[in-house]
Parts: sequence; C-alpha cells; structure tokens
Amino acid sequence: MRAVPARSIINASMTGITAMDFELPEELKLLKRTVRTFVDRELIPIEMKAMDGPALRADVRADLERKAKDLGLWLLDVPTEYGGQGLSLLGMAVVWEELSRTVALPPRGPGVFGPDVKPVLFTLNAAQKEKYLFPVLRGEKTTAFAQSEPDAGSDPGAMRTTAVRKGDHYVINGYKRWITKAQDADFLQLVAATDRSKGSRGGLSMFLVDTATPGVTIVRRTPTMMSDMPCEIALDNVIVPVENLIGKEGEGMRQAQSWITAGRLHQACRGLGVAKRCLELAIGYAKQRVTFGAPLAERQAVQFMIADSFTEHHMTQLMVYHLAARTDAGVAGRHESYMAKIAGTELGFRVADRCLQIHGGMGLATEMPISQMWRDARSFMITEGPVEVMRMVLAREIFRGQV
Repeated sequence: MRAVPARSIINASMTGITAMDFELPEELKLLKRTVRTFVDRELIPIEMKAMDGPALRADVRADLERKAKDLGLWLLDVPTEYGGQGLSLLGMAVVWEELSRTVALPPRGPGVFGPDVKPVLFTLNAAQKEKYLFPVLRGEKTTAFAQSEPDAGSDPGAMRTTAVRKGDHYVINGYKRWITKAQDADFLQLVAATDRSKGSRGGLSMFLVDTATPGVTIVRRTPTMMSDMPCEIALDNVIVPVENLIGKEGEGMRQAQSWITAGRLHQACRGLGVAKRCLELAIGYAKQRVTFGAPLAERQAVQFMIADSFTEHHMTQLMVYHLAARTDAGVAGRHESYMAKIAGTELGFRVADRCLQIHGGMGLATEMPISQMWRDARSFMITEGPVEVMRMVLAREIFRGQV
C-alpha cells in the first residue's frame, strides 16, 4: 500500500474548525480516503481471521501498527505537546467511522493507530504524568477505565465502591463490572465514592490504581454475544496513596463528563461505519442474487430497505459531523450528544438487521461479517449510556427549556 502523507493532512486540519457547512474540509476528505483505503486494503481482507478469541492476534497487530505508522496514522487524537497529531474531534469522527466498516479490530479497546488514552490522563499533574501518562504513550503500560458496577451503570450516583481517606492514603473497597481491557491493564482509572451522601454531585472521585496493588483481583471475564470479554474486579482494602488522586475529591464525575461527549460520538460513529459497510454488502448481494428469475435489486421490498438505509445514514452523518464540529468550537450542548448517540447506534443496528435479512441464510453464516456487525451494533445501544437513558435526559432538558 502506497504511503499517503497523512501527517501533513492531519496538521493542516489543526488550524481550527470553528464552523461547519455541509462539506468536510478538503484535508479531512483526504484523511477519510486514506483511512478508507487502509481499511479496504489491510483490514477487510483479513477480518475473519484477524482475531484470537476476543483479542487481535499479536502478529497481526504488529504488522498493522507498523503500516499505520508508515502512513502517519499514529497517536491521532493525542495533543501535539505530547508527541501526537492533535486531530480535532471532527477528524476523529471521520477516522472512527471508517474503521467501523470492518470487524477486523476489537469492537472495544485499542485499535492499531496507537495507545488508547482517555483525555483525563492529560489533566494529571507532572509527577502522575511521568508515572502513568508517558509510559502509556510509549507503549510501556496499558490502562483501563473502571466506573461501572453491578448496581451503578447508567446511575453512577448509586456507586457502592468507596474510597476512605486515612492519613496519607485511601482505602478502597468495592466491585467493578463491565471493565474493558482490565485483564491486561497495568493501572486503572478508577471512580469511587468519597462521600456517598452527595452521590454524583460532588461525591465521586477518580484514582490511579496499580493493578498489582494487593487487594485488586480480576474475578472473572464475562463472555458476551460480542467478541469482547469485559472484566469484573474486586477491590478489598486496596491501599492507594493520596498522590494518586486525580484532581480534587468530589471531581470524579466532572472529570468523566469531560470526555463523555467524545465517547458518545465514538459510539455514534461506530453506527455510521457499520451502516455504511452493511449498505455496501447489501447492495452488492442484491445485484447478484437472483430469485424467481430476477435480481433482488429489482424487488421493491429490498429497494425500500436500501433507500431507507441510505437516507437514514445521510441524515445521521450530518448530525454526527455537526456535533463534532460544534464540540471542537466549544459551542455544542449536551443534548446534541444525546441525540447523536441515539441516532447513530440505532442506525447501525437497524441497517445491520436489514442487511442480514437481505442476505437470508447467508446473513447468518459466521464466515461473513454481518452477524458479528449485527451483534456489536446491538451492544452499542447499551454501552456509553443506554439509548433509553439518553432519551430520558434529553426529554428532561427539553421540558426544562434547556435546549
């Protein structure tokens, strides 16, 4: 695959996107084509044999990361002061959308364009950055974000994991569930209640917790209908030094909220990518599959599914790109991320379901990517905030006149 100067593309997009019309800037169009070519040439051909259980095969990862580096597709969303590309959120939306056209990569966890770094790590103090952030950027350490619990997923205020200050350290006790990548993590970005009476309004704090600390136990990995296997973690009298508190006590929810829009946008972009690939597959199959003397493409029932899917993808893409551009400009409202999460994830599942139906029995075959895309797309409607919760908070803000 011929190298394209993606690094210059990315740097050109850093001049700042403060407005959004109905076309991507030229440099992001070029970036989109570069990533699409990478997906078409490097990922789709190996997508049914790239994984080893829930993880990408080590030899495949090494090869893909090398090719990504050669193309300049490395540390895309890491700020330039930390050696990254500093790509805008709109630029990342383009990248996420294209990568989601394939099932060659794990649906959750790091891709092949560099370490997965939550933005909160860039807010650490100097000592914390030396110990935790920089090793992650160098590929020497891995991390996982631990917030969800059996009784506190979409309702973090119900969190039961506690962190009690005792002199120069905290004692953490509790249980975490649905934690992606924890089995390989060197440390956790862990949210715990420092004042349960305040709930999520000043009662939660975030800590850096080394997984080798006594009392931290990976209890089990939960098999799911997707390809990932998230972890359950027990915390039994875990001693964490005060210097491992991120920011101040009570800021945990605010810190998590600082990147939640990007998380919801990522989920929406996954839906866009799944929908786009499923449209491609459905159109190709409908043209060549003949029943009762005519291609499926001539059947009105199939035509309507394709037309509806194409229309819905276009509308959702405009919404998602608009949210990304407005977030980059610092003017997006929270309600816009709720709408994008709802629209994007439901789009992905709806179009995957139509694609599966058009393929008939072949859609059920695991030798094709459709059934896995269908399963993964269904899960996106739950993770990073279920669509029902998104609708609930959106309606609340509408009735309060806050939108």
